[in-house]
Amino acid sequence: MKTRILAGLIGAGIQASRTPALHEHEGDAQGMRYLYRLIDLDQLHLDSSALPDLLRAAEQLNFTGLNITYPCKQLILPLLDELSSEAKAIGAVNTVIWRDGRRIGHNTDCLGFAEGFRRVLSDTARKRVVQMGAGGAGAAVAHALLAEGVEQLRIFDVDNNRAQGLADNLNHHFGAGRAQAGSDLTSAMAEADGLVNTTPVGMAKLPGTPVPPALLRAAMWVAEIVYFPLETELLRDARALGCRTLDGGHMAVFQAVKAFELLTGEVADAERMLKHFQRMNN
Repeated sequence: MKTRILAGLIGAGIQASRTPALHEHEGDAQGMRYLYRLIDLDQLHLDSSALPDLLRAAEQLNFTGLNITYPCKQLILPLLDELSSEAKAIGAVNTVIWRDGRRIGHNTDCLGFAEGFRRVLSDTARKRVVQMGAGGAGAAVAHALLAEGVEQLRIFDVDNNRAQGLADNLNHHFGAGRAQAGSDLTSAMAEADGLVNTTPVGMAKLPGTPVPPALLRAAMWVAEIVYFPLETELLRDARALGCRTLDGGHMAVFQAVKAFELLTGEVADAERMLKHFQRMNN
């Protein structure tokens, strides 16, 4: 009998997500009956306060598990029974699995970003890096950056308290002084080897760029986690200057690889999933 998987993604404004197609295509390739559904807060005219009800409904409908995206990656924490070591350290969850009646939260964003970074930017300088955004995805990316050898990370967020909270968490895990909440973006960018955007700015539904183009320099590398569109305004500005760049597609694919494995208990073919993603975006 074929393995049957029913999964979903909870988030806001997610109609353009490639995640369902990535999971279902890999499930088909492995001979599974794999259904992956979008649970879009915007389409349902709900906000994040509906999260407890949506989790209960998924349990009652016998979902295997769920992926969680903006704006729910941190809001979901108090609704879970257990966290993986990665999710606990990062303070954000993007995958929930039910096991023996317990809700277990995982984070595959950190691994997903790190894999893309190693593949594309492994030989780059990383003494000082600027990160825009300190939300759920930002927390995962920041952990990945420090684990990949960034010496000092300056974090900027519209909520300075959130940036400071993330910096404190990172310094607790990686050592004092490795991260700080940024206060002067212009001076931080002037010293930076690289820039990472973890905000939703640049998405199709939130166009624009998180950093004024004048602050970019050709010697910098620029990484993005937004993948729809694949070439955001930030990446377009950076490439025009000749910067090395990492698009958001890599994190999208490699976080999905690990989430697929958590949901199904089977090893995913990462190269097959990457090729499928590239075909969808050509």
